[in-house]
Amino acid sequence: MAEREHVRVAVIGSGFGGLGAAVRLRRAGVTDFVVLERRDALGGAWRDNTYPGCACDVPSHLYSFSFAPNPDWPRSFSGQEDIRAYLERVADTFGLRPHLRFGAELLAARWDTAALRWEIETRAGSLTADLLVSATGPLSDPRIPDIPGLAGFPGKVFHSAQWDHGYDLRGKRVAMIGTGASAIQIVPAIQPVVERLTVFQRTPAWVLPRLDRETSRFERRLHARVPVTGALRRRALWLVREFQIGAFARHPAQLGLVEKLARRHLHKAVRDPALRAGLTPGYRIGCKRILLSNTYYPALARPNVDVVASGLKEVRGSTLVAADGTGAEVDAVVFGTGFHVTDMPIAHRITGADGVTLAEAWKDGMAALRGATVAGFPNFMTVIGPNTGLGNSSMILIIEAQLNYLVDYLRRLDALAAEAPGGRTGRVALDARPEAVRAWNDRVQERMRRTVWSTGGCDSWYLDANGRNTTVWPGTTAEFRRVTRKIDPAEYEVLRAPARTADQDSRPARTAEGTR
Repeated sequence: MAEREHVRVAVIGSGFGGLGAAVRLRRAGVTDFVVLERRDALGGAWRDNTYPGCACDVPSHLYSFSFAPNPDWPRSFSGQEDIRAYLERVADTFGLRPHLRFGAELLAARWDTAALRWEIETRAGSLTADLLVSATGPLSDPRIPDIPGLAGFPGKVFHSAQWDHGYDLRGKRVAMIGTGASAIQIVPAIQPVVERLTVFQRTPAWVLPRLDRETSRFERRLHARVPVTGALRRRALWLVREFQIGAFARHPAQLGLVEKLARRHLHKAVRDPALRAGLTPGYRIGCKRILLSNTYYPALARPNVDVVASGLKEVRGSTLVAADGTGAEVDAVVFGTGFHVTDMPIAHRITGADGVTLAEAWKDGMAALRGATVAGFPNFMTVIGPNTGLGNSSMILIIEAQLNYLVDYLRRLDALAAEAPGGRTGRVALDARPEAVRAWNDRVQERMRRTVWSTGGCDSWYLDANGRNTTVWPGTTAEFRRVTRKIDPAEYEVLRAPARTADQDSRPARTAEGTR
């Protein structure tokens, strides 16, 4: 029987998180790693989401790696194709292609307590790894609600992240389910070509103008020839958003001015008082993600668009029925209903030291030490883990901070392995202490109580089934970078694989590193 391949690090996912991890590993001198990708191409969410109008709502110069600036962004807020192309260039520039394994969907990952390593099964084969990094991100698995009668709908049904480009919407009666970040881009893109568009709106969103424009040739040349100008532009964009977090996380009442701007934006675009009333949220701005669009409201005001101020309740043949009884006969249904964020399917496939899956460990809510490590899952780390999301800035900043933590984690493992106390091998692992995870999570949740996400009066996808916000980071990105710069040894137990003899127990020795 052939011995399975073994790598130092196995990374799951090839989006921003996975590619960023690959770059940082190579820059730290670690080349013995693989990036496991379930699809046949890299890109993560920016590969999967190809719906009409797809673009980022964070300025491009901030929504890119600090170590891979791009002076050629064509717009202030670039589209999906440009972001996808950027990720392809990152893979080429940093020599990541040899590490990518396509068609390698994770089927199962189990911690081997005796060998102190991960046993990994994928659709492309099996391997083992010292460290497992989950960089799948929270926007990986589309969520379509269980709607009675949907299975019997005779027309076309698909999710915004699984757009069927082979189906022509021209002249069709189309239903858009949801009014989130994807829907406000899809609606203006398809409204001019469909016969009729019915938007099922469970909860209206706050929408601000999108200050988008083409990047001039002069700007691009300047950023290419004088890179410091691009860095200064990025820093200015970052500083504005750092100052904003105080209103979101500590003083939600300060968001009143922003709310007035959003109301003015709505009033200017929608003249119909009834429609305007239906589009006006009844919660504090910022409680849900603030959306950006100059074209969404005008599209909703067009004669061929109906807004149903109620969520979809059931499907009767080709008729969609809302919770308020409103019906609409349609040919196609597009779901813009988000993703499995607080109940990620991959959590069912990762099994820790005690035979417990990550999903079971998180049955009462996601929790991870510094958003990265989980008690009972040694040498396992998440990128964009619990309470690392942002409501106002670029997730790339959070990803890079977590990659600092990853590199320091590996340095600590190397140092511990080099110690090799008498009678033991050099193989070691780190396991987050349960009390450290609890203490961190308690502090985060205590801070969360005063934020707009908790006090704003809305029910958002930031909240889990228990109503707890296990998604967003209630602080600045600078603070998150500080708390993830290095691991705190006192927060971890050290597991060492003993030198085996015929009469020795193969269970690893455990020590609390902070008290050794």
